[in-house]
Amino acid sequence: MTAKIEQRTFEDAVSWLRDHGFDLIEAPGTQTRVFLRKYNCSAAIQKTEDGGVKIFAYPGYMVGSEISKLVNRGYQQFLKTSKAEIPATADHLKALQQFSEELKEALGLPSLYNESLGTVSESYQYDRVQDRDKPAVDRPKRPWETVKVKAAAASKKTRA
Repeated sequence: MTAKIEQRTFEDAVSWLRDHGFDLIEAPGTQTRVFLRKYNCSAAIQKTEDGGVKIFAYPGYMVGSEISKLVNRGYQQFLKTSKAEIPATADHLKALQQFSEELKEALGLPSLYNESLGTVSESYQYDRVQDRDKPAVDRPKRPWETVKVKAAAASKKTRA
């Protein structure tokens, strides 16, 4: 049986966030956006036209003064900003997951099963599937494909 989740108003969400230890900073030039910070993670919410609340900037771990984007490369997750990309540690992921769960509770959003198992990346970039939607002649050569070409060329030279 599913439990119905009650959407909160912008004012209720801001009040809940303050009561639960979030640092709130109003966005410059607007009264309808608020930046949130806790566990060295940050996100932004904004007021909707009907008085509700929605996420404006997806939650990310703070790297310097910038909110990072979590990127999954298949073998490792990374915190990516406009200036740097660093490997995400277990502590980064735990803080980001805790922040996201508390933010969902504050906004009255559902906590989905697959998201509650761990941190969900904003994008997934696996190197072996990158560019596979392009025609074979337009795809860049993979490292294992260039080794085969070099080995074949070397064996032809030794036979001559």
